[in-house]
Amino acid sequence: MTPSCPRALAVYASRFEESRGRLYHEPESQTRTAFQRDRDRIIHSAAFRRLQYKTQVFVYHEGDNFRTRLTHSLEVSQIARSISRVLGLDEDMAEALALAHDLGHTPFGHAGEDALKEVLADYGGFDHNAQSLRVVTRLERRYPDFDGLNLTWETLEGLVKHNGPLALPHPGAVAEYIARHDLETGTFAGPEAQVAALADDIAYNNHDIDDGLRAGLFTIDDLKDVPLVGPVFAEVARDHPGLDTSRRIHEAVRRLIGVMILDLIAETRTRIAECNPGSAEAVRHLGQPLVAFSEEMRANDRALKKFLFANMYRHFTVNRMTSKGRRVIKDLFTLLHAEPECLPPDWREQCDGKKTPATARVVADYIAGMTDRLALDEHRRLFDMQEKP
Repeated sequence: MTPSCPRALAVYASRFEESRGRLYHEPESQTRTAFQRDRDRIIHSAAFRRLQYKTQVFVYHEGDNFRTRLTHSLEVSQIARSISRVLGLDEDMAEALALAHDLGHTPFGHAGEDALKEVLADYGGFDHNAQSLRVVTRLERRYPDFDGLNLTWETLEGLVKHNGPLALPHPGAVAEYIARHDLETGTFAGPEAQVAALADDIAYNNHDIDDGLRAGLFTIDDLKDVPLVGPVFAEVARDHPGLDTSRRIHEAVRRLIGVMILDLIAETRTRIAECNPGSAEAVRHLGQPLVAFSEEMRANDRALKKFLFANMYRHFTVNRMTSKGRRVIKDLFTLLHAEPECLPPDWREQCDGKKTPATARVVADYIAGMTDRLALDEHRRLFDMQEKP
């Protein structure tokens, strides 16, 4: 039995039958394409399950209805599949990248990442995109013949180039991958990876509006002067006078997502017509993204990000929680780097001594893989004399 894509693809789409293969040779699946298999391996990974209790903006215990890294990744996946279907791209590859793009995130979101960057400044630093690569090439240990998930070259490229062509300096895991697998640094990723990256923007911008409003960090009235967002909320109020606040928020966010998706599709079709790429490889070498928002939408996106940064990500209640998260991460790293004998046995065995660079990376891998809940529990066990070890 030979697996196949369920529909015809555009000439510029990635094709599983033309994949450059995997890091370790394996017989192909009889029922799934290579990219479908990548997606399934990501879904079944331990790192993916742990996203359920990792911070998007709010720490897990602050409310059951706020986004987590897991629900965010699922929302990105839905948007990426929808866009890919319209543009004739491989939906499975776009979905795999959407589901994998946050696997390297630390507990407590960007606050946790900032803390690890600081404590690892003398040990190669920390970058969540590079950490995602470490997760899928090394830290997942499920298969008898190799570490990692053994994903295809195309999926790994999309993961590494999530934010576009690779800029110097390359984080350690990325530099090692480039050296081993002939990854071009000056090119863009394939079209499905570009879709997944902008689907990420669409999802977190709009769902942060939703979460921020429901958390009371800002009001609908505060959004009235934000380009695109204010007019859409006003439009919903005109179309549905007297609508309760919760439904009004949902309807406005739904429309905003739709407007951004339609803009992306229209702009990308314009670029396709102008550039006429004949393959996914041609897309990589265009010198500019093929998948993009219009200039007007890019300006709207910048204005919304500016608003969210000032009114949500730097809100004093969020600051207080992220400050706690940074302290937890720093405390854990400082203690475990100095006393690796406090690590669980399977992690302790990977260390080569106290306060060495190799031990620092092991400790960073251990902490980055934690959920918010585990990090808080581990902090209590290590620092509270009343807690059992």
